[in-house]
Order: sequence, then C-alpha cells, then structure tokens
Amino acid sequence: MRLVLTVFSILFTLQAVGQDYVTKKTASPKLLKIVDKAQDNLMRGEFEKANTGFDKALKQEPRFIDVYLYKADALKELNRYEDAEDCYNKVIEMDRGYKPKVFYALAKLQERMDQYDAAHKNYETFLTYPFRDSMFRKKIERFSANAKFADNAIKNPISFSPTNMGAAINSGNEEYWPSISIDGETFIFTRRLGDNEDFFQSNKKNGKWQPAFNIGAPINTPQNEGAQTVSADGQTMAYTVCNRKGDFGKCDLYISKKKENGNWSMPENMGRPINSSLWESQPSLSADGKTILFTRGITNRSPDKNIYGSYLKADGTWAKPIKMPASINTPYADEAPFLHPDGQTIYFVSDGHPGMGKSDIFLSRKQPDGSWGQAENIGYPINSPDHELGIIVSFDGKTGYFSSAKKGGSGKLDLYEFPLPQSARPAPVTYVKATVIDAETKERLTADLELMNLTTEKTHTKSQTNKNGEFIVSLPLNFDYSMNVSKTGYLFHSENFALKGIHSFDEPFLLEIELQKIPPKIIAASAPTKPVISTPRPAPKPIILKNVFFETASAELLPISITELNKLRDLLNEHPKMNIQLNGHTDNVGTDADNLTLSDNRAKSVRTYLISQNIAGHRMTSKGFGEHSPIDTNETSEGRANNRRTEFLILNR
Repeated sequence: MRLVLTVFSILFTLQAVGQDYVTKKTASPKLLKIVDKAQDNLMRGEFEKANTGFDKALKQEPRFIDVYLYKADALKELNRYEDAEDCYNKVIEMDRGYKPKVFYALAKLQERMDQYDAAHKNYETFLTYPFRDSMFRKKIERFSANAKFADNAIKNPISFSPTNMGAAINSGNEEYWPSISIDGETFIFTRRLGDNEDFFQSNKKNGKWQPAFNIGAPINTPQNEGAQTVSADGQTMAYTVCNRKGDFGKCDLYISKKKENGNWSMPENMGRPINSSLWESQPSLSADGKTILFTRGITNRSPDKNIYGSYLKADGTWAKPIKMPASINTPYADEAPFLHPDGQTIYFVSDGHPGMGKSDIFLSRKQPDGSWGQAENIGYPINSPDHELGIIVSFDGKTGYFSSAKKGGSGKLDLYEFPLPQSARPAPVTYVKATVIDAETKERLTADLELMNLTTEKTHTKSQTNKNGEFIVSLPLNFDYSMNVSKTGYLFHSENFALKGIHSFDEPFLLEIELQKIPPKIIAASAPTKPVISTPRPAPKPIILKNVFFETASAELLPISITELNKLRDLLNEHPKMNIQLNGHTDNVGTDADNLTLSDNRAKSVRTYLISQNIAGHRMTSKGFGEHSPIDTNETSEGRANNRRTEFLILNR
C-alpha cells in the first residue's frame, strides 16, 4: 500500500511540476494589464517598448508561459534571434504540449539562423501532433524536407564563383532574363528603363562582349516586353507581352523571326493553343526552334504556376501544350524553364521540390525511355535561402548565367556568369554550323536539312537553312549522326559525325557545303515540257556517300547505310534518265590486289541494293579503285577513314 502511494505521489508531483506555470486564463488582472499594454505596442510596431513590457511582466511572474511566446515575437522583429530561441525553448521546457505550434515557430526561427538540422527536428516534432488541416500538414512536411536538404547542402557546398558581366552588359538599371546563342556570340537580355522593359543585345568580338544596344522596333515598344528566348541559330525569338488589347490572357507569348536583312519581323501573338485566358510567360525554345517550354498560371488568382511544353507540327502550327510530369511540376510554383540545346536537360525554378527554403533552381534529365527524371537541386550556394530567378546555361555546358542583386553591382539587378559545377552540367554537346552554297556560282542557297541519329535510328532534326543559306544544329555527344542536305534541282550532300564514345568536344563543326546542280539535260528528260538550256558546264565531281558503311574487310552493307542509299534511290527515281557510276575506294592497309577487289565488291554491293529497290541495272555501273585515289592522308586513322569511301558520279551530262 505504501508503494502504491509513493508511485502515485511521484506521478502527481511530475504532473504538478509539468503544469507549474501561469497562463492568460490564470494570471491576475494587474499582470494582464501589463501584458495587454505590451501587446498593443507589439501590434503598433514599437518592439522595444513591447519587449520592455514583457520583461516587466516576467519579472513579476517568471512562470507566465504565454508571455514568453509574445516576447519571442518582439525579439524576432528586433533581430535578436538567439534570445527569441531561448523564449521558445523556455515554453517547451515548461510544457512541450502547451501549444505544439511553438515547434513550428522555433523551426522557422532556426532556419533564419541557418540552424537547419535543429529546424528539421522541430518540424518533425510538430508533425507528431494531430492536424485538423491536411494542407497545412503537407506544408510542414515540405518545410521539414527543405530543412533536411539545406542542412546537408550547407555541409557539402559546391563550387560557386560568380563574376559580374561588366559594363558592356550591366548598367545603373536592372538587367535580367538573359538568353545566349548556340555559338556563344550573341547575348540578349531584358533591361528596365524606368517603368518600361526593353530587350538589349551584346555581341562578342575577340572574346569580349561589346556594348549592349537596344534591339529596337518592331519588338521593343513603349509597352513592356520581357522574359525572351532565342533559338540556337538566333533566328527565332519568343517572349512575353502583358496587358495588350485583344490578347487571350493577362500575359501572352509572342514570336518573331529574323528577316533576310537581319532585322526582326513584326511580332505575332502565338495564339491558341499556346496562349489561353490564363497567364503565359517565360518561354524557352529548343535548339531547332520546334519545341517550346513555358510557364502557365494555374488560375488567374493563384501565385502557383506549372511548366508546359508544346511542339511545332508538320503544318506549322503548335500542338496543344502538355503539362510537364510530376518529376518537374509540383502543387506549388514551378517556373522559368530553360531547355538546354542538348535536348536532354531542363533547368527550372521550383518552390515545391526540397531546397533551401524558397524557390531554388533544379534540373531534370531525359531518361533512356524518353521520360523526364526526378528533379535535382543544383546545390548550395548557387541556391540560397532567397528566391532564385533561374539560370540559362551555355551551349558547352560549362557556364551558367543568372541575374542577382549582389553587393558591388552596377544596379539593383545585374547579370552574372559562373563556372557550372560538373554535377549540374547538361549532356556534352557539339554543334554543326554551316553555309550551303551553289558549287558553281558560290551563291548561297536555301536547302532542306535532315539529321539522323544512327545510334538510335531516329530522326534527330528536320529543318531548313535560313535565307542566307545558314544553319546551326546541336549534336549531343556519344551518338553517331548522318546528315543530308538537299535542294530541288541539286544533287544531295551527306556528312557523317561519328561521336559515339566521345564525351567532350572543344571545337564545333564549321562547314561550307557545296551543292552541285543536276545537269539540265537530265532535268529536262524528267520534265519534257521544260526547255533545255544549253550552257557549258564544268565536269561533275563524284558525290561521296558518307553514310554508307560495310562490315570490316567485307562488302556486306551495314543496316545504317540504308537511309542514305534510299536517298540515292529516290534521286534516281525522280530523274529516270540519270545514269551513274558507283565508285569504291579503300585505304592503304592490306595488299594492293586485295584492296582493289574489296573496293570493287563494295561498289557492286551498292549497285545490287539499288537494283533490289527497282532501279534498272543498265543505269548503273560500278568500279573499284582500291587505294589509288586517296582524298586524305593514310598516316592517321581519321585520314584512312576518309579514304574508305563510296561515291557516285553522274555519267550523262
């Protein structure tokens, strides 16, 4: 019996100690008067007076638990965070179950103090209590995940050394929302001039950015233009326009093309289905200008946004935008997408994925099955406890560009560049920059372009040169590509880019592609109603079929050759009077006799395939030249590869 009384006595004592405090319900009127006056000062923003009043109350009654909560509010406003933390801990010490929200308030305070591990633990403690509001619980879960991430990120920082881009680009005004061409030679950004936003451009010369200039009409107007994106070849610009009469929503996306004289065309509203009655902004064009990502508001009133994507259909219209998957979009604000020219990496800003507390920059990588992978935070201190505006990344993946209000800048917002950490870099990429010309007149030509990924056996891109005969196409590394350039009335031109197994590339492919005209007699024979213009013409040159391949030391065609051979088949079908000679060549490895036989057999294999495609055999001859007509040195592996080739030559001119 005595033991039972003893246990009961202990439990009662613990309970009494646990509740040995004063609340507003149990405090004396005199004490409440002091507290109420201090709270009035707190509400009026007179924080020192409020704190003095709370101290007065606690001096009279140190067990007044509510006053510690009020005092913490005053101390936070006075930036006395450690003292505020002591107040919260005092409440928890007196009764951890008195007001569970104290753990939430303490965690938020500890985040301000960069005590993310402690904040995470207090969020988790708060989550052990029952919640009436499930949405609020999800919010706390997100805060807890952020604190856990931030604690680890700060303990494992990544390299970050931003450099102000200097007076050529930054001014005493605000500069932000940059974009850069695939060759890194053109930089376009938004500059705020008073209440107006305009686009400015800087061009690189001898490795240095030249003074930025206003790109002018018709894109820049007395109204605001912002958040632009420029395609990799610099020929297409999409951007945001707000509050224009007759538009679909508060903010719409507009598009403009470069004209032959180098000026921008009159901008056009991109129309439905890209624009809607909601808010559309922050576009990002793919390298070929045929895919667009952008931000769309969830509702006209909600601050939350999602990222959408659309592609250009064959008829030149845009497909219905599709909301990006949950690996990118969250129930919160997801915005500012940037689709890198590799076509496999998206950078974006999100408030919903675990980060440093506010909006952070993330990336998502395309998976082998074509889906987008889970968002990856690009790390601290690139991401900070403040809101990040987003970044763009140079073509080579080595440099990031962003806008910031860092101390020592020229204006409130300046543009900065920094070496991007390896972990945040996109897939390695190179590019082809070419000009297409007439082989005889050297006149620039508009032509069709098709790039095939020989590794995946899928079309990489189909496009056209601009009116100046130029094009730029990105090529992600570690794949092999075939390229075909064609124009009506001309023989096609092919190239091969063997990049499989290559993971870094410092120099792009800079090409001048000469297209040979099809002899007028052949064209006339295919279209008898057209008159034959008899003019002296130079002797035709052989056309190298750079994407016809054979098994090693064999005349057996590899399957990846079929695409190019079918191009030749189509050319012969289009011009039924065209007769050709198929030439085979080897390098100098092996005996002269063996090489001659191999080259002859390879030429015959191509002829046999074309016959199987219903091309009449009498229209084609074949001949092997062995190692006797090299076009490159045989001293290097690259040179020998160039010498191992198959060609066709028009016989009837």
